[in-house]
Amino acid sequence: MIQNALVVGGGAAGAATAILLARAGVAVDLVEATPEIGSSGSGITLQGNALRVFRDLGVLDDVLAHGYAFDEVGLRTPDGGVLAVIPDARTGGPDLPATVGMPRGEMARLLAERAAEVGVKVRTGVRAESVGESGEVVCSDGTRAIHDLVVGADGLNSGVRAQLGIDTRPEPIGMGIWRVFTTRPPSVTRTDLTYGGAAHIAGYCPTGDDSLYAYLVEDAADRTGLSPDERLATMRELAAHYGGPWTEIRERMTDPSRVNYTWFTHHLVDGPWHRGRVVLAGDAAHSCPPTLAQGAAMALEDASVLVEELQAGDDLDAALTAYTARRRDRAAAVVAGSVQLARWLLDHEPPPQAGGTADVPGLMARTAALLAQRP
Repeated sequence: MIQNALVVGGGAAGAATAILLARAGVAVDLVEATPEIGSSGSGITLQGNALRVFRDLGVLDDVLAHGYAFDEVGLRTPDGGVLAVIPDARTGGPDLPATVGMPRGEMARLLAERAAEVGVKVRTGVRAESVGESGEVVCSDGTRAIHDLVVGADGLNSGVRAQLGIDTRPEPIGMGIWRVFTTRPPSVTRTDLTYGGAAHIAGYCPTGDDSLYAYLVEDAADRTGLSPDERLATMRELAAHYGGPWTEIRERMTDPSRVNYTWFTHHLVDGPWHRGRVVLAGDAAHSCPPTLAQGAAMALEDASVLVEELQAGDDLDAALTAYTARRRDRAAAVVAGSVQLARWLLDHEPPPQAGGTADVPGLMARTAALLAQRP
């Protein structure tokens, strides 16, 4: 087992890896480029396979206390009518909720606090400016050290990935998503999804006793020139096409700072996820559009599998090779499924019963069966 490690990035993959390494007796430093972990983001949907890792990390009780658990998903028409209420798959096992919604910043804060509890040295506002395959890292605070292991968990546009010479980059799919974080109407007690209408998808997820995040998916557009007030007005205008709980949600959409817009992208690093003593995890290695709500779960699973393989023997290259072998096919299946759902919507592909190929229930069932298995 390695003696010391540097984790670059304080998101789900980085914090979880740091916690598990520290609990295994490794001296761990974590550097995060932002000044404060958990200071941004709207809400996040966490399915059972993510909750399974939270239990292993020792933060499940806190996640359940600060989030909102539910076990079913609703399908609605654009005017708000309920088409169906479907039991959600318990991919973490029967003793865990199917889904928990929570504020993304709260999840990040809980993981950072747990990391500090188990002895991880966390430095915020610090970037890894130079990363070598030998494990030598120079940081923006002037520190230079050689580490037994460096984990690049620094997100979609990973600087560690680029410094390793891996030229994989996130590719746009052609969809953009509006998100808003606001207060929760009492009528919202689960995720409801509307496919079609003015947007490709209109959905929301409760994230606490008095909070939720809601989202609207459209064809990708250049929204960079909009002011915060204009972003709010644009999302409110799109939300006005939906009824039911959306009427209340729209009334609560009043803070421009809680609205954001991003494009759907995807990528998967082909080949080994490591070079020498440096390995990628989470969004640095793979990413997918949120159509299956598996981004954070995949990152957390990476952390779990990586540390399991590191504990299995003393050969670092063999451990990192085994980590990629265990993770790549599973991550690839989730990326492919998430992208397929998005493309069916973009192409307005009809379901099989209408002569098309968009077998959404079949894809969801196959994915749930895969995720219910431990990685």
